[in-house]
Amino acid sequence: MTWSTRDIPPQHGRLALITGATGGLGYETALALAGAGAAVVLTGRNAAKGEAALERIRVAHPTAAISYADLDLASLASIREFAERFAGIHDALDLLVNNAGVMMPPVRHVTADGFELQFGTNYLGHVALTARLLALLRRGQRPRVVTVSSAAHRMQAAIHFDDLQWERSYAPWPAYAQSKLANLLFAFELQRRSDANGWGLLSDAAHPGYARTGLQSAGPALGRTRPSLFDVVSKLIAPFASQSAADGALPTLFAATSPDAKPAGYYGPQDFFEMRGPVGVARVGPQAQDKAVAARLWDLSERLVGVRWPERVLAAA
Repeated sequence: MTWSTRDIPPQHGRLALITGATGGLGYETALALAGAGAAVVLTGRNAAKGEAALERIRVAHPTAAISYADLDLASLASIREFAERFAGIHDALDLLVNNAGVMMPPVRHVTADGFELQFGTNYLGHVALTARLLALLRRGQRPRVVTVSSAAHRMQAAIHFDDLQWERSYAPWPAYAQSKLANLLFAFELQRRSDANGWGLLSDAAHPGYARTGLQSAGPALGRTRPSLFDVVSKLIAPFASQSAADGALPTLFAATSPDAKPAGYYGPQDFFEMRGPVGVARVGPQAQDKAVAARLWDLSERLVGVRWPERVLAAA
């Protein structure tokens, strides 16, 4: 399909929260939503970058209702404190975009809570955040949760229940692929749980293809002293296989705003092995369609992040 930011329906009166929004895909998502009239809260780990992002959006959209808040997805304490602050300011949330992530540190790093960095940041942090914001989402107008995954969920990807944190043997790509598979399993399971428990959410997912952002360089820089094979290959294929961050954000924006986005839908670019091109329905690997694995991961994640989802229909707030 041919879909662009011009096709975003008016977002006036809607409040959107985007993780990892000071640059790359998150910034482009915030920019487009602000331009469509949404009130947008950008989050990140660097206040200076947050203020710079706000200034850039204000230049493009002088009347935009935008703000920035510190949020570290690699810290359960930070997530809890953020959610408490956010609930103290806002009565409801209409759109949550689980976007922040880290990609392929060459050596194993851990979060503040001891989780492998990619699994903890890309997946568990967003699980904890979504759970803590569920009450606000249930009060939102046609609430949506968009979780950013990756085509990597189909490549050397599995949920390693016997070693989720890669303590025995760390491998950068499989660890990244596991985190992105977990994201997609979460998006689908969140829709199933919402339907079963009356939460009223539309949960879907998107992936950006090969978008030119800081993700490819920031992750490998964590402990790398010289270019890797991944760095070399990325540079070789970038001229014909990649797309801009703005184009990479289009699947997320479609999932977040389009009336045609479906519950438990998954969207991404359509050309060159889904690395670039117009937005369409993305390919879901068989690993992400395993409902038993999704349910097992959901239950385990509850224990890991220390947040319980309601298991019965709650009275409307």
